[in-house]
Amino acid sequence: MDKSIDEMSSETWANVLVEALPYFKNWCGKVVVVKYGGNAMLNEELKQAVMEDIVLLNTIGVKVVLVHGGGPEINHMLERVGKESKFVDGLRYTDEETMEIVQMVLTGKLNKDIVGILFQKGGKAVGLSGVDSGLLRAKKTEKDLGFVGEVTEVNPEIITSLLDEGFIPVVSTVALGEQGDDARYNINADTAAARIAVALKAEKFVQLTNVPGVLRDVNDPSSLIKRIERTAIGSLKATGIINSGMIPKIDCCITALAGGVPKTHIIDGRIPHSLLIEMFSDRGIGTMIY
Repeated sequence: MDKSIDEMSSETWANVLVEALPYFKNWCGKVVVVKYGGNAMLNEELKQAVMEDIVLLNTIGVKVVLVHGGGPEINHMLERVGKESKFVDGLRYTDEETMEIVQMVLTGKLNKDIVGILFQKGGKAVGLSGVDSGLLRAKKTEKDLGFVGEVTEVNPEIITSLLDEGFIPVVSTVALGEQGDDARYNINADTAAARIAVALKAEKFVQLTNVPGVLRDVNDPSSLIKRIERTAIGSLKATGIINSGMIPKIDCCITALAGGVPKTHIIDGRIPHSLLIEMFSDRGIGTMIY
């Protein structure tokens, strides 16, 4: 346990618990979809903290779904096997051999690693890919990038069944082709997580990232914008405040909001237990888009 936590006074502990209690009650039985990746996935200490947060959420009755990516690990494996990457306009082209490696890393290794850690932390987790029970169906992207797809259909019944039985579904974003197409497709994990949140009628969609949230000045962490109404997104893009890598993450939030998810969040996965801070404290963390 952190030294700072050990040194907290009884009064401080009591205040923390009193502040958190209404949030516990509010979130019990609600569905929360968490997209997990970035440093929180690569740093072992942060990985352990995220898994502890997920197990705690599950223990108090939150129906939490963990959707994960795995880009760096895929790149590492491609290097190990000597597979040269091909790019089309800066985007990776995924041929059949690369897709086999993607499926092996995401579904065979990372997914099971996460499930194992959750079990060790006291959670009941089940690993899934988008192929299982036809959870995610996809078609090729308009720009031909090989076996890179975009989600056309989400069938959440398998996740709903697991949530109802108290399990934590852990989803890797390999999708099955549409009817008549038995191919597998690599799906952007942020996009897949947003679509899953919509299909589950989730109360909250959270993206764990490598940045504090949306910043007015990327060089000044204190310029964090804590709350953004969806109607303000256009002007923030026009003025360049929302730019480059933040654009697709914001777009995923908009997808979730448009599909009926009430609140979406982009939070800093580099901060230990950032998920708990967001959900169970008055101050929250990161940027909320609503």
